Amino acid sequence: MPVKKKAKKVAKKVVKKKAKKTVKRKAKKSSKKK
Repeated sequence: MPVKKKAKKVAKKVVKKKAKKTVKRKAKKSSKKK
């Protein structure tokens, strides 16, 4: 069980990192349109 909990925490961290990257990309695209 503890191993699964660790895996879930790591997965959440990875998702957050990916989300940040996508947000930055969207920000760049929107700034170009302006």
